[in-house]
This record gives sequence, structure tokens and C-alpha cells, in this order.
Amino acid sequence: MMMSAKLRAPEEPENVQEMRFGEQLRVAGQSFWASRVRGRVILLSLSLVAVILLLTYGQLLLNRWNQPFYNALENRDLVAFWQELQNFFLIAAFLLVINVAQTWFSQTTALYMREGLARDMVDQWLKGRRAYRLSVSSPLGINPDQRLHEDARKLAETTTSLTIGLLQSTILLISFISVLWQMSSDFSLTIFGHRIAIPGYMVWGALLYAGTAALASNLVGATLTRINADRYAREAEMRAALMRTNEHLEPIALARGEAVELRAIHATIDQVLSVIRKLAMGLTNLTWVSASFGWLALIVPVLIASPAYFSGTMTFGGLMMAASAFTQVYTALRWYIDNFSAIADWKATLLRVMTLRSALTSPQLTQAGSGQIAITTGKPGELAFEDVYIRTPTEAEAQWGGYHISEKAPVIRAGERVMVNGDPGVNRRQFFNAMAGLWPYGEGTIVLPEEDHLLFVPQTPYLPEGRLIDILAYPEEADSYGEAEAIAALKAVKLSRLGPDLMKRQRWDRILDKEEQMSLAFAHILLRKPRWAIFNDVLEGLEPETVKLLTDVMQDLDGTTLIYLGRSAAFAEAFSPRVLHLERMDVPVPE
Repeated sequence: MMMSAKLRAPEEPENVQEMRFGEQLRVAGQSFWASRVRGRVILLSLSLVAVILLLTYGQLLLNRWNQPFYNALENRDLVAFWQELQNFFLIAAFLLVINVAQTWFSQTTALYMREGLARDMVDQWLKGRRAYRLSVSSPLGINPDQRLHEDARKLAETTTSLTIGLLQSTILLISFISVLWQMSSDFSLTIFGHRIAIPGYMVWGALLYAGTAALASNLVGATLTRINADRYAREAEMRAALMRTNEHLEPIALARGEAVELRAIHATIDQVLSVIRKLAMGLTNLTWVSASFGWLALIVPVLIASPAYFSGTMTFGGLMMAASAFTQVYTALRWYIDNFSAIADWKATLLRVMTLRSALTSPQLTQAGSGQIAITTGKPGELAFEDVYIRTPTEAEAQWGGYHISEKAPVIRAGERVMVNGDPGVNRRQFFNAMAGLWPYGEGTIVLPEEDHLLFVPQTPYLPEGRLIDILAYPEEADSYGEAEAIAALKAVKLSRLGPDLMKRQRWDRILDKEEQMSLAFAHILLRKPRWAIFNDVLEGLEPETVKLLTDVMQDLDGTTLIYLGRSAAFAEAFSPRVLHLERMDVPVPE
């Protein structure tokens, strides 16, 4: 076989820290457009815009109400005072209805945003065997549950809330800047006997005050995005360690390994706490800035408007109206300041979720290319291997590690019994996964039989949570087979005692031992009646009685082509199979 430079290590998806913000937004846009609920999200968003416009109109009415109300107080005009109180309650009732409507629309939008993002991410993860390929080619695929669940939830909710806040602040800013400009358009300041006109001076005051606060917040909170990203990564590692321990409680207890596991878990807890301490210090420093400017905002509007009031060009009601308008402008401008921590958190979450989605949709996982094994369909009843080379995941410093089939272009025909073994150190599972289309790393072509049903049986069977009948039929629907068929299959593998439990929903992977789980997998084979059955060393480590039972079941599969990867003496004795050999090939890396 000819080795070429295309036999390089699998390319990893783009590093989390290297994915640019613009690229993150592009991937997020693709995710949104692929969402099945984008139409509802767009409709709800338009409704939210209308509600926010109505809310802004109500706040403008409330701001205008300040002047006649406080003038009535200043003039001790009781009639005008009671009239303005009536106006206030009408405006407040209107704002209350709008606030309730805004809450409903925003919560519903967040709900559909989460639905769309969660479904899209899971769809991309479990599409075309990408999840498995990512798990063996990149650290991103090892513990993706944090990104798929918690990070996706947080991203959907914070995106909705931050977008609504930004839109509302922008509309308020545009609306109240015009009010503030009109109120201070003819202001002039006397300095050393000279009158200096400063049109819209209150607008400039608000801009200067908010700009100073924004600059200070940026300087103090610049590291929060990176710290949040580190925190989520450490949290995911901690949860994965807890899940891994929980799934292996029995062997840990048998080995008296609780102390070792405890040290490992405490180490992950220490990493999480270390990052949280940094985050706490960063938030504390940011609070010095945000709280300082927040408290000063109580008096700054009156201080800025007071020159016009004391000069006699502004009434007390006008002062309060100007102060209220200033507060609205400043509140809109300081939205970024108040939400700096939330924005940093959002950016960190966006980075983690979109990096995973980008990796799942990368050409390395979705497209066959150079340096990959091609899977094609050929003649019915024939499985062929054309110059197939399997590349191993770990490589020596100056060599490629891998292996190929020593027989030249072998073809397996329907009805044959074949055993595949290999040189010491050859990992046959990679060859098994290559035939299933899971391991693309290598070169050559595997030609599968046309329109023939191939069933791949791994060494460790998968028992999903659910009813026993669901497990027997998996991945088909339970009603694909009748209850009598299922009971007959269980009887054939000596699991008749489970017949009455077909409809019970339990953790069968914990209830059944290894022998019974493999017997259940063979009961599934009897139900499926595949044309081709490919086994990955399934008889290894089983009791002699179980091996004899399962070998007898294989002999009953008359119309099934059997391909066994492994060195099972029982399979060899029962079938006298044709043997294919996997031969190691360590090839020097070209300079």
C-alpha cells in the first residue's frame, strides 16, 4: 500500500480561545436560522418591539406629568394637584398593563429561544455519527453535556433578556435625549462676566457622566469574560467526575478506591473554587465602580439642572422634569455598565456553545476528505475492502501507527463465516468502527453490500433506559415486534424469567449482569434477523456456559453472514471460519 502525506493526525476543531467573536455570531445566526421555531421567535420579537414602543410612550407621558404636578405643589394649587394625581393613576395603569405584557412576551420569547437552540444543538450532536467522531478527535467531545444543557439554557435566556434591555434602552435614549435637549437648548453660563451658550448642556452632561462610568467599568471588568469561560469549563469537569464516579460505584467499592476518588473529586472542586474566587474578586472590583456611579446618579441630575433653576429660567416643576429626563437618559446610557457582568457571562457562554456547534458542523466531521476512509455501496451480497489502512489515534514521534488487512483486496460474500484477528497490539475495535462508518481516520475504501441489513454488535451492549421491550427492539419502535416474538427470543437465550417484565421500565443496565446483558443483545439479533452480523469480540470474558449458548444462537442464524473480530476459540471451533489478518504498519513521517 502506498502511504502519502495525507495520513496525518486528525485535525481538531478550532480552539475555544481562538474562535473570534464575529465567527461566534455567524455560527449563532446559522443555529437560529436552522431552528424550527424561528418564525415564532421573529413574531414574538416584533410584538416585543411594539410593546417597548408603547412603554416608552408611557414613560414620556410620565415625564411630562412631572412639570405640572410639581408646579402645582410649588404654587400650592390644590385643584391642579388632585387633577394631576388622577392623571398619574391613568398613566400608571397604562404602564402596568404594558409591563405585564412585556414580561409575558419576553418570557415566551426566551422559552422558544431555548427550545430552538437546544433542539438544534442536540440535532447537530447526534447527526451522522458526529458525536462519536468528536469524542475521539477533540476534547470538546469528551464532556459536551454542560454545553448542550446548562450553557444552551443560559445562552437562550441571557440573549433574550440582554437584547430586550438593549432595545429598550436605545429607544428610551433616543426619546429622552430629544426631551432633554429641548429643555436645555437655550442655556447659557456666565463666566467672568461673559455669557457662554451651551445648547443641550444637560445632554452633554449625561453623555459625559455615562461615558466615564462605562470607561471605568471596561477597565475594571475586562477579565470577566475569560474568567467566566474558565469557570464553565471547570464546572463541566467537576460534573463529569461526579457522573463517572456514580456510574462505577461497584468497582470503586470493591477496590476500596473511595479515598482515591475522593481526592480526585476534591481536586476538581479546588479548581472550581479557585476560578470562583477570581470571579468574586472581579465582581467586587466592578461593584466599586457601578455602585459609586449608581449612588451619585441620585443627585447628579439635580446638580446639573440646578444652574438653570437658580438663574430663574426653569421652574421647580421644570427642574424635576429635567432631572427625570436626565435619569432616563443616564439609565439608558448606563445599561451597558449595569450589565457588564451579564454581558461578560453571555459572551463566555456564547463562546462555549458556538465553539461546540462549529466543531460539530466542521468539514472534518461532516465531509469525507483526504486522510479519511471512504464508505461506499457496491454489489448486493458482497463486502469488500480496497487498500484499507486504519490509522491509530496515538502516533510515535517519528512514525505513523496503524495497520491494514494483510490479504490483498479481500471480499466477503453473503453466507460466509469470517474471523478477523491481528498482530499483537492491533486495536480491532477501530477496524470494527471503520466498517460502521465511525472511524474515518485512515485511507482506502470499504464497500458495503447494497440494500443488505448490517447489524454491528459491540463488545459492551448498550441498554437504554426504558421498558425491556424497548431495549429488545432498539433502535426500532417496540411495536415492531409482537410480545410473543420477544418472549420467544428471550427463551432462546435462557432469559425466560424476564418475560413477565417486558413492560417494566427500569435501569436494566444495573439489574442485569454482563452475561445477561450480552444474552439480551443476542435476543435482539434473533428479533432483527439481519443479513449481516458483525461482532466485536463479544464472547471475550464470558462464562463457558454463556459462550456455548451464544455460539449456538449464532449457528441458528442460517441466513446471516457472520463476521467475528477477535480470537474466540469457541467461534473458530463452531464455524471453522475464513480468517483475515490485521497487520501493523509503522510508516516514517515524511519530512
